Amino acid sequence: MDRLDAIFSPRSLAVVGASTTPGKVGHDIFVNILKGGYTGTLYPVNPSARSVACVRAYPTLKDIPDEVDLAMIILPPKAALSAVEAAIEKKVKGLVIVSAGFREVGEAGRAIEDRMVAMCREAGVRMVGPNCLGVINPNPEVRLNASFSARMPESGNVSFISQSGALCTAVLDFAADREFGFSKFISIGNKADVDELDLLRYLHQDVNTEVIMIYLEELRRGFEFIEAVKEITSGDNPKPVLAIKSGRTSAGALAAASHTGALAGTEAVYDAIFQQSGIIRVESIDELFDFATAFAYKNESALGKMRRKVPEGNRVAIVTNAGGPGIVATDMTVSSGLRLAEFHEETIEVLASHLPSAANLHNPVDVIGDASQDRYENALAAVIRDEGVDGALVILTPQSMTNALGTAEAITRIARGSHKPILCCFMGIIDVSAGVKYLQAHGVPVYRFPENAAKAFGALYRYSKWLNRQVLAPFKLTHDTARASEIIADCLAAGKTYLGELDGLALLDCYGFNTLPTHLATTADEAAAIAEKMELPVVMKIVSPQIIHKSDAGGVQVGLVSTDGVRTAFNEIVANALAFAPDAEITGVLVQKMAPGGVETILGMNRYPIFGPMLMFGLGGIFVEIFKDVLFRLAPITRNSARRMVREIKGYKLLQGYRGTPPTDIEALEKAMVGLSDLVTRHPQIMELDINPMLVHPKGNGITVADCRIILAPED
Repeated sequence: MDRLDAIFSPRSLAVVGASTTPGKVGHDIFVNILKGGYTGTLYPVNPSARSVACVRAYPTLKDIPDEVDLAMIILPPKAALSAVEAAIEKKVKGLVIVSAGFREVGEAGRAIEDRMVAMCREAGVRMVGPNCLGVINPNPEVRLNASFSARMPESGNVSFISQSGALCTAVLDFAADREFGFSKFISIGNKADVDELDLLRYLHQDVNTEVIMIYLEELRRGFEFIEAVKEITSGDNPKPVLAIKSGRTSAGALAAASHTGALAGTEAVYDAIFQQSGIIRVESIDELFDFATAFAYKNESALGKMRRKVPEGNRVAIVTNAGGPGIVATDMTVSSGLRLAEFHEETIEVLASHLPSAANLHNPVDVIGDASQDRYENALAAVIRDEGVDGALVILTPQSMTNALGTAEAITRIARGSHKPILCCFMGIIDVSAGVKYLQAHGVPVYRFPENAAKAFGALYRYSKWLNRQVLAPFKLTHDTARASEIIADCLAAGKTYLGELDGLALLDCYGFNTLPTHLATTADEAAAIAEKMELPVVMKIVSPQIIHKSDAGGVQVGLVSTDGVRTAFNEIVANALAFAPDAEITGVLVQKMAPGGVETILGMNRYPIFGPMLMFGLGGIFVEIFKDVLFRLAPITRNSARRMVREIKGYKLLQGYRGTPPTDIEALEKAMVGLSDLVTRHPQIMELDINPMLVHPKGNGITVADCRIILAPED
C-alpha cells in the first residue's frame, strides 16, 4: 500500500481546526467533505465546540476513539506544529496542511515548516502542503472533497496537480462547465514534503488515472525529475503528462559572458526538462483540457484491453459539411505538424459512390451542407479504413437539415471499431448540443472550433513520436579526464577563471574535439614567424581578459595569406582593441591555422543551481544572436538526445546539404555534443562555455573548433 493512499483514499479523516462559523476555512472545508458524500468516517476537532455541522466534535486528536488515516490541519503555524506532533502521536498516516503563513512569509514560517517536515519524515508520515487548497478524489468509492471548492467534480480518468490553490478553483469551475471529470485533484502549495514528482509517481500507478495534468510554477529537482518522468511517459505503463508552466515570457536570462548564458533563461530550462522527459507543454488552461480530452480517448483492443488512441503517423483526413471550417482545419493541421492524407484510388471510388456529384472527394472531404448522418457515416468509414490515413477530424456545422445527434451516433459507431483517433468539431452551442453530449458520454473528443481539434491531434502525434522513438547504440568515446582536471586545477591555482583559446582548446582536446594549431604572439614579427611555420593562411585574434567578444572590438582578422599581411594585422588588431577598451590588458594576439570550410554551429553550456549544466546547440558564428536558432537540453545527454537536437533546429537543412553543398558530418557533430556533455558533467568547475563557431565539415571530414571561451567557478 502506497503511503499516499492515506491522503487520497482515507477510511477515516479528522479536520483539525473545524469551525462552527460559516465562511471560515475550517467550517467550509469540513462542510464540503460532508456534503461531498465522503464514504469514510469524519471527525471534526475543535476544543470549543460540541459539534460542527451537526457532527460531534472532539477537543483533540487523541480524544478520537478510533484510528485516523488522514488529518487535515487548518490552524496558524505554531498551532499547526503542535497539531502535527499530536497527529504523529496518534499514528495518523497522512497530513494535509491547508494553513498559510509558512516559508512563503519569511524565515520564522520557514523554520516551522522545516520542523514539521523533519518530524513527518522521521515518523514515516507523508504531508501535502502547507498553504494549499486540499485534495479531491471523486471516485464513488471514496468521494473525498477535502478542499475549498464547494463543488465536487465528476469522476473521470484525468488527474490534476497544481502549485496554485487559486487556480484550482477556477479549473474546477471550468471543468464543471465542460462536464469534465477527474480521478484525483491535488493542490500542493509549498510542497514541503510531497511534491509534483511524488504525485506523478503515485498517479502513474493509479489504475483510475489515464492522463496527468500539472500546473507548475517552479521545480526543485533537475535530472532526477527527467529520468523519473521519462519512465512515466514512455515506460511499460506509459501515461501522458500535460503541463502548463507560468512565466513563459519572463526575462530570465542570466547576466553572462557567453552566448549560451545570454540566450538560456529559466524558460529554456523548463522547455528542456519537458522535451527530455516527454511532457507535453500547453499554452493555456483551455488547451490543457482540449489535449487531456484527446489523450483520455481509448477503445478496446483485440485482446480486450483498453488502449489509448494515438496516431501511428501524421496523415489526417478531414470530413466536413462546410468549406470554410474545412479550410481552417487544413491550415491548423499543417501548422500543428500534421499533413493532409492522400487517399488511395479505392477510397475515392467508395466516396464517389456515396456522395453527391458536388461533393469534394479529395482531402478535405466536403460532404456538402445538406449532409445527413448516413453521408457522414459512409464518408468517415471510407477514409478511416484507408491505409494512408492515421486519423480523422470530423467537422459539423448546424444546417436546417443537420441531425447532430444522429451524426454523433454514426461517428461513435465507427470510432468504436477503429484503433485510429477520430476527433470531432461540432460548431455551435444550442443546435449541436445533443450530438456534443452524446460524443462526450461515449468518450469521443469533441471541440467547438476546428483549430482546437487540429491542435489536439497534433499533440497526440507528438506523443506518438515520443512513444515510438528509436534508440541508437551509444557512442564509445574515450576522454583524458585526468589531463582535463589538471588543466582546470592549474588555471584556478593561477587565479584564472576566464579561459581563452589556449587553455580552452587544450581542455576540449581532452574530450575528443578537433582543434587547430594555435600559438600566442606578443610581437608582429613573432606572429609572422608562427604563421610561416604553421603554413598560411591563418586567422588572428586579440587576447585580453577584458575583451570577451573579439569581433566587436575589431580584434579578429581571417584569411591572412602572407607574412607581411600577418604583421600588419597584428598591429591593426592591437590598435583596434586599445581603441575599443583603452584600459584593457593586451596579452598578445593568437595566430591560428585557418580551418577548412564548413557550416558554422555553436555548442555551449550554462550551469544552473538545482538543474545543473544545460547544453545549447544551434547555428553559430555571427548568426547565433541574430536568428537565435538554438535548442537546449540538460546534461548528461545521450546519442539519441544529440541526434534529436541536431534535427530540430530550423537550420538543419544546411547540415543536410543545400543547393549543391554536400551533406555535413552529422555523426561527428553528435559525438562532439555527447563529448561536451561528458566534459561539463565530470568537471563541475565549468560554469559557462561557448564553442563558437564549431565548423561542421562535409561527411567523413569531422568537425573543427574555431573559437571557444570557458568560465570557471572561482575557488572558495
